[in-house]
Amino acid sequence: MNTLWTLAAFLLTLAILITVHEFGHFWVAQRLAVKVLRFSIGFGRPLWSRRLGRDQTEYVIALIPFGGYVKMLDEREAEDPIPESELPRAFNRQALWKRSAIVIAGPLFNLLFAVFAYWLVFMMGETGLKPIIGEVAPDSIAARAGFEAGDEFLAISARPTRTWEEVIQALTVSALTREDLKVQVRDRSQTLRDRLLLREDLKGLDESADIFAELGIKPYRLLIPAVIGEIVPGEPAERAGLQVGDRILAVDGRPINAWQDLVEEVRRRPDMRLVLTIERPGVGSQTLELITQTAERDGQRIGRIGAGVEPRPDLLDAYRVRIEHGPVESLGLALSKTYETSALLLKVLGRMLIGEGSLKHLSGPIGIAETAGRTAAYGLDAFIKFLAVISISLGVLNLLPIPVLDGGHLLFNLIEWIRGSPVSEEAMLRSQQIGVLLLATLMTFAFYVDLARLLG
Repeated sequence: MNTLWTLAAFLLTLAILITVHEFGHFWVAQRLAVKVLRFSIGFGRPLWSRRLGRDQTEYVIALIPFGGYVKMLDEREAEDPIPESELPRAFNRQALWKRSAIVIAGPLFNLLFAVFAYWLVFMMGETGLKPIIGEVAPDSIAARAGFEAGDEFLAISARPTRTWEEVIQALTVSALTREDLKVQVRDRSQTLRDRLLLREDLKGLDESADIFAELGIKPYRLLIPAVIGEIVPGEPAERAGLQVGDRILAVDGRPINAWQDLVEEVRRRPDMRLVLTIERPGVGSQTLELITQTAERDGQRIGRIGAGVEPRPDLLDAYRVRIEHGPVESLGLALSKTYETSALLLKVLGRMLIGEGSLKHLSGPIGIAETAGRTAAYGLDAFIKFLAVISISLGVLNLLPIPVLDGGHLLFNLIEWIRGSPVSEEAMLRSQQIGVLLLATLMTFAFYVDLARLLG
């Protein structure tokens, strides 16, 4: 079921973002009176097709979902001579600015979609946890900067950090500037203090898969009592005789102080026998035995027992933050977020090109699919934000001046504008072959990173 959910979320992500991108080309082409022959989501054999409209444009959903295209009337691609009456609507007969507008529309629509997605999220409101530090590792970057357990992040380089998500975003963006970071915190005594992260300590921050581990901090962990609040029928917990209200005191003699302790014990022991010491209301302490089942998560085998924690919203309320904005403010924030994410992506790509960045930043279809499934499971707002990030990536990457990408076509148009004549077909063909080779190399690296991450 987890695999099916991930696959469904991945296909939905592709369908939405490819449709947005290709619709940009399609919509602008129609506005500029260029005849569109086909609008295809996917490549290869058509699974569904319909001809609609005055021009009988063919709308297609094809077998291979990794992309799409808009086919326009073009003398260079036509098998038969185009009727004289149709020539003014051919793409190749259009003015340079019209062709450029059609080309740039796809990436632009991806960026506009990201603005819309962020606007929705900011309007809907977000819930997060206050960024309070639980532990600081001795002699770590955070320890040398003066951070202490109980510090609550308030701002990083004057950027407000109300949730852990905002802390990660601020650290990621700020680390790429290669400057000292001034961090404002509120300590346990409710006193405002400034901590300073030195730029020489932050060199590996943007290369780390775990920013908090790199800094040497652990978020504060809310200790939720290990009390059973839900039993799944037919699962190990029910078969062993566990009941709602039971409190887990120990597993194989090891004390359980919080629900997370129980989760960690169960997850690291798939298909194994556990001896649980429990406290049952009105009965007292007793011992039960069960054998865990196996589940798969992120490519790893983990144990499960089919039990859920007793909800304790009263404990979470003190650490939960709800952030909401009005329509106008949300639009400004959405524009800023889209610009910031685009700039961050370009900085990362630039550093990778000059050899200062890590290939760990790459993610191929496997990584995207995993993230799609995970964010969809987290909730609608998380999935929408994921769509926004991938849409920005699609828009920005397509604008790179690589032949076969939209940016490559724009580069050819620029050369044509400077020279006063189009690039020769032979030069265009050779450059496109180079572009295909570059993209194939990039995809190979992305698959390698995905597999390396999957296999640990």
